[in-house]
Amino acid sequence: MAKNIVMLCLEALTLCHLTFAFEPKPLQDFCVADLTSSARVNGFACKNPMLVQANDFFFSGLNIAGNTSNPVGSKVTPVTVAQLPGLNTLGIAMARVDYEPWGVNPPHVHPRASEIFTVLEGSLLAGFVTSNPENRLITKVLHKGDAFVFPMGLVHFQRNMGYGKAVAIAALSSQNPGIITIANTVFGSNPSIAVEVLAKAFQVDKNIVDQLQSKF
Repeated sequence: MAKNIVMLCLEALTLCHLTFAFEPKPLQDFCVADLTSSARVNGFACKNPMLVQANDFFFSGLNIAGNTSNPVGSKVTPVTVAQLPGLNTLGIAMARVDYEPWGVNPPHVHPRASEIFTVLEGSLLAGFVTSNPENRLITKVLHKGDAFVFPMGLVHFQRNMGYGKAVAIAALSSQNPGIITIANTVFGSNPSIAVEVLAKAFQVDKNIVDQLQSKF
């Protein structure tokens, strides 16, 4: 059986890569994450189903505005498997995003999820950039009730376009979508990326790189 699977993969390598890239379908009613387990799997080990309670499937607080008093003027309140163990193996997550007037959810990537983004209050500029070599910027101003999709792995962002606060809900196609904020990753890595590398990559003076790294 295993040999046959290997042969099929060799004949259709791309298809196998696509198939194996996604979270496996559940093989039972649920697999509530045991966040205390030392077992290391693609996801979390399952909690004993006899010990599962309603609270394992419950999260409270998305009605509470996030604290946007920060340099970018936004706050993400995630609901991933880390906050809601019942999401384990289900392949979904969500988040609330709050924005100050003109606040920004900075350019970032979800390496494991596509996202559908819905505006609850306010007006937001939403956009993403296609991959190399086109690097095409696709943007749309969204209003209350509008939805917009960010494809998996592409750099995307939002900006509040109004003088009042804005709120949105994001739904993501992974229990643990991950987030790579571009500025934090590039200029705030630990240890730091060599100034010479970043200066050449961004085609700027080394002093500018030093200044940017000092902020993260």
